[in-house]
Amino acid sequence: MTSSNPTRLGGLASALSAYLIWTLFPLYFALLRAVSPFEVVAWRMLWTLPFCLVMVAVMRQGRELRQALANPRILAALALSGVLIGTNWLVYVVAVMHGHVLATSLGYYINPLVNIFTGAVILREKLSRLQWFAVGLAAIGVAILARDALPTLWISMTLALSFAGYGLTRKLAPVNALPGLTIETLVLFVPALGLLAWQATTPQGLMMGTAPGLSALLACAGVLTGIPLLLFALAARQLDFSVLGFIQFVTPTGLFLQSLFVFGEPFRPVQMVCFLFIWTAIAVFCWDLLSKRKRSERSGEA
Repeated sequence: MTSSNPTRLGGLASALSAYLIWTLFPLYFALLRAVSPFEVVAWRMLWTLPFCLVMVAVMRQGRELRQALANPRILAALALSGVLIGTNWLVYVVAVMHGHVLATSLGYYINPLVNIFTGAVILREKLSRLQWFAVGLAAIGVAILARDALPTLWISMTLALSFAGYGLTRKLAPVNALPGLTIETLVLFVPALGLLAWQATTPQGLMMGTAPGLSALLACAGVLTGIPLLLFALAARQLDFSVLGFIQFVTPTGLFLQSLFVFGEPFRPVQMVCFLFIWTAIAVFCWDLLSKRKRSERSGEA
C-alpha cells in the first residue's frame, strides 16, 4: 500500500460522513416549516460563525486564520466560495421548504457529473475508459430525469453548479478547512443581517425568540452546517475531484428516498429507469477503483 493511501482513506471517510449528514437535512428543515426559508438561511449563516470561532480556539488554529485573513489571494478565493455556498443554501432551503425535495435530489445527481467533468478538464485528472463509461451511464440517467422535471430544472442546475464551483474553489484555495470556513461565514455575515432585516419587515416577521423549541432548532443550524462543510473541505483537499464527485451520489439518493417515503412526492417509472442507469454507473466506477487498488497493492508487495 502506498503512503498516500491513509490520506485517501481519511478523505473518503470525511466525504461519506459529510454526504450522509447532508442527506438528513430535509428532515431538519421539515421541523422549521413555521419559519420563513429566508430567515432559516440567515440564521444558518449567522450561527455558523460562532461555531467556527469556537472550533478555531479549541483546535488552536488562530494563527492560520490570521494568516489567511492577511493573504489577499486567499481572501478573494474564500469570498467567492462564500457567495457560492450562500447561494446554494438559499436555493436549497427554499426548494425543500416549498416541497421540491425531488428537484434538490436531481441537482445533487447532476453535481457529481459537473465535478467529474471539472476534474478531468480543469484539474487534468485522468479517468480510465471504464470510468468514462460509468460517467456516460450516469449522464444518461440524469438526462432522463432532467427531461421529466423541466419546470424545476432551474433549482437543480443552480444547486449543481453552485456546489461544484464551491468544491473546486475550496480544493484550489491554499487554506485548511476550518480557517477557510470561518472566513466564508464572515463573508456571509452582512448578507445574513440583510436577510433578517428584510424578513423583519414582512407580515410574518422573525420567528427567532417566539418559541424556545423553535429558537433552539434555529440555533442548531450553525453546528449542523459547520460540521459537514468542514468534513467536505477536508475531503476536497485529499481526494481527486472526480472520485469526490462519484461519492456524492449518496446524498441525492437519500434525498430521493425521502421525497418518496417521507414527503410523499409522486414516483414515476421514468425515475426508476434513471436510477438503474445511475446505480449501474456507481457500481462500475467503484469496481474500477477497487480493481486498481488491488493491482497497486500486488505491485507494491512484489
